[in-house]
Amino acid sequence: MKKYVFKTKEEMAAAAAGSVVQAIQHAIRTKGQANIVIGTGASQFELYEHLTAGKGVDWFKVVMFHLDEYLGLEPRHPAGLRTYLMKHFVDKVAPLRAMYLIKGEAADPVQECKRLAVLIQAHPIDVACIGFGENGHLAFNDPPADFETEEPYIVAQLDERCRMQQVGEGWFKSLQQVPTRAISMSIRQILKSKQLVATVPDLRKAEAAKNALEGPVTPQCPASIVQRHENCEVFLDEPAASRLSGEL
Repeated sequence: MKKYVFKTKEEMAAAAAGSVVQAIQHAIRTKGQANIVIGTGASQFELYEHLTAGKGVDWFKVVMFHLDEYLGLEPRHPAGLRTYLMKHFVDKVAPLRAMYLIKGEAADPVQECKRLAVLIQAHPIDVACIGFGENGHLAFNDPPADFETEEPYIVAQLDERCRMQQVGEGWFKSLQQVPTRAISMSIRQILKSKQLVATVPDLRKAEAAKNALEGPVTPQCPASIVQRHENCEVFLDEPAASRLSGEL
């Protein structure tokens, strides 16, 4: 695992986007296609601005998966993660070779997880864009996360701190509006990505960053599992890195 600290969020995002572009370009050169995972949330805004503004990627050779989606929201719900993906990423790039979205409105979430499992197992992930939640979650794997399941996608229960983060970021007006369940990519599936690029901005992420990067690897801080990934880069701005004590 490597970690990099930048003075501003913009500098952080530009560097992270550069790393993602390099990973995509390498995959296309070596096998003709790149399989990527796109995360969502406020921490990813600047990353995708830089990623979609560049001209260095043949997006028609890219297959996209995403990390998670609330259960019970319609596809175009303003707070839906598919809505986020379309607005901040998909609509800004040339047509993708394919994109596999989680159907949060699925009548049978377990069957939806099985559908996604077949798809992602056929597309080994080259690079995944991820972030850390304020409670240390990775995707919607809230603490205590399941580090053992081999299922690529799972139905996850969202804890209150995670749900309050969604209110704090402005996605929902109240805690009562935030769904209590989601479909999430599992921890082990995230770790199967050849490369992880984590962007972690803002002071509100400082506690999670310290626990994830300098604390023990534990289900109580799901993001701490990135310490065990051999090709993970963590990009932070100075506020998010303000509680780190180790060598940068």
